Amino acid sequence: MKKFVKVLLLAAPLVMAGHVAVKADEFIRIASGPSGGSWYPLGAKMAEVFGKIGGLSVSNGPGGGVGNVLDVNKKEAEIGWTYGHTAFDGFKGNAPVFKSANPNVRHLATLYPAGLQTVVPAKSDIKSYADLKNKNLSPGKLKWSGYAAAQLIFGKYGFSVDDVKKNGGTVHHVGYSDSVSLMKDGHIDAYTALTSVPQASLLDLEFSPGVRFLPVDEKILAGVLKENPGYIKITMTKDDYKSIDKPVPILGAVTIMVINKDVPDDVAYKITKALWEHHGDLVQVKDVWKSVKLENALLGAALPVHPGAKKYYDEKGVK
Repeated sequence: MKKFVKVLLLAAPLVMAGHVAVKADEFIRIASGPSGGSWYPLGAKMAEVFGKIGGLSVSNGPGGGVGNVLDVNKKEAEIGWTYGHTAFDGFKGNAPVFKSANPNVRHLATLYPAGLQTVVPAKSDIKSYADLKNKNLSPGKLKWSGYAAAQLIFGKYGFSVDDVKKNGGTVHHVGYSDSVSLMKDGHIDAYTALTSVPQASLLDLEFSPGVRFLPVDEKILAGVLKENPGYIKITMTKDDYKSIDKPVPILGAVTIMVINKDVPDDVAYKITKALWEHHGDLVQVKDVWKSVKLENALLGAALPVHPGAKKYYDEKGVK
């Protein structure tokens, strides 16, 4: 027994010195989106897919477009879901949403478009964004890209969130599920979300109690797109929501994923490869993934592309 213990003690320094070493897994944290949206379940499936890559341990957690850029920059998450315009503003530190630059974020992949959708009860007398200046609103949580976009549109119609409160209205910074409950209970007059088209919580409200979608004036849209090239125009139709009787122009954005610059190149390469090779698995989670195409993976990439991801795209001829 003494000889056995002695052998173990002699062997320990060799193990510590690396002669018999086991490399720890690289930990990848995905910051996706809130429950009730598309980002969270898709992020969960990605965590499952990436977790099968040897040497990786992957998790998925809730988040929001603005907060995810901040978290990836600070290495509180390795991968984050956001929007093209949000990532660019974060990278540069553009006010008022960001107070300083976030130089550690890199482009990983462009996914699919999303729309800033605002609904009001079908029987409401609200016809325009201008009518919201004294109403009870749910424009998204403080660190969500949707809230930043809503503030932008409100401003183009001549009022701010502070004006809403001064005019006797209320502002609820809650998620999708709570927003649905608030509208069904009659506690809010309008609900705004920057999300996929169509979206489950809005379909729920369309079914009961019934809603209308507010359009954005074409001149205002044109002005926003000129000022903020990260945004796009989207036109919703009956193909998206059955209640729409004529086309509804809205502000849109491109959903992207960002990654911290310090994620090793080989890890970023394997993640990128797995992302695109498991396209079918993600389609099974959300139909919106059908619109995600490899050839568009660098569309609207306003940030430097991570070298590991770029290696994969170069191999596939993606420009």
